[in-house]
Parts: sequence; structure tokens; C-alpha cells
Amino acid sequence: MVNFNFLSTKLKTEDKLKLHIDKPEFVRDCSSFLTTKINNFDNINYRPLITFCIGTDRSTGDSLGPLVGWFLQKKQPYNAFIYGTIYNPVHATNMQETLAEIQLRFNNPIIIAVDACLGKLESVGYVSIAEGSIQPGAAVKKNLPAVGDLSVSGIVNVGGFMEYMVLQNTRLSFVMQMADKISEVLADVYNSNILCAK
Repeated sequence: MVNFNFLSTKLKTEDKLKLHIDKPEFVRDCSSFLTTKINNFDNINYRPLITFCIGTDRSTGDSLGPLVGWFLQKKQPYNAFIYGTIYNPVHATNMQETLAEIQLRFNNPIIIAVDACLGKLESVGYVSIAEGSIQPGAAVKKNLPAVGDLSVSGIVNVGGFMEYMVLQNTRLSFVMQMADKISEVLADVYNSNILCAK
């Protein structure tokens, strides 16, 4: 889980996109943004696209990543490029081992890191997509490696005070709704992008 208090509620630059999940254009715009970024990385050589969903099923707010992986796996059961689901989460205790496995298995992959984050009250419900890695666990003072060529961060609740308690008391229905929307975006990216496994 990362803390994105520094992001404004309306943000669209060359390297970042931030939209609320209730926007009708959410899936289309996020998918288009990610696909463009992926193609900019390498539009000649095949690079496998990995979805790296970070979080734990033991905390409602921090279950966004595993739920995204689970929903995406249900939408694309043939997709072997998804790491982190409700049944096999990627979290603080196994993250380095999972990253090492990816490095051994894939040649120069593009990694989309997905994680929950806390932010300002007016930012809850927004998803931030950015070029570059995220620092998982920063909001709860965990020292974990930065992950990802691209990041997808869902703002699930308000940060700044008693983060563990806030995460534990985040509504599951809201996290599931956000996870389903993000998984729609990622499924669209996998289905449409020439660099992705079919």
C-alpha cells in the first residue's frame, strides 16, 4: 500500500492519469493510457507484460491488489502473467521471492504494479496510473523494494492517521467495485495490446 496524498484530484500529464472509477470513460481512458505507455516501452521486440498485484487478503483496504488479480484471472483464465490473487497474494513476506521468480522466468518483462493507497478525502475512489515504479508499504512504514515499470494505485481510503486501522475498516464492497473496474482495464490492455500474451 502506498500513500498518494500529493496527487491532486484532477491529474492528466504525459506520465500520469488519475480518474474516478465512477466516470463513464474510466475503462476506455485508462486502457488507452496504459496501452500507449506499453507500446512506448518497446514496439518492436516482444516483452512479456506482467500484472503484479500487491496486497493481502487479511486487510480489507489492502486487498485491492489481490482482488484485481483474482478478477483479472476470472476474466482471462488462460493468462499466466498475473501475480497476486486472493488465493496467492503477493505481500511483504513473499514479494522479493516473487520478483526473483519473475526475473528467472521472463526476459525483460514490462511490469504493471497494482496496489492500494491512502489519500485525501476528496481523492477516495480515484485510480492513479503512472509511468514508473511504486514503493509498496510506504504508508505503513514498511521497507519494500520499488516495483513496476507502470503503476496502478487505487485510493481506497483517507490517509494520515492510524493507517492500519483505516485499512482494516475500509468497506469491502467499495474495494471490490474498484478492483473489478481496474481488472476491466487490464483485461482490455491484454486483449488489445500487441506486446501482450494472447
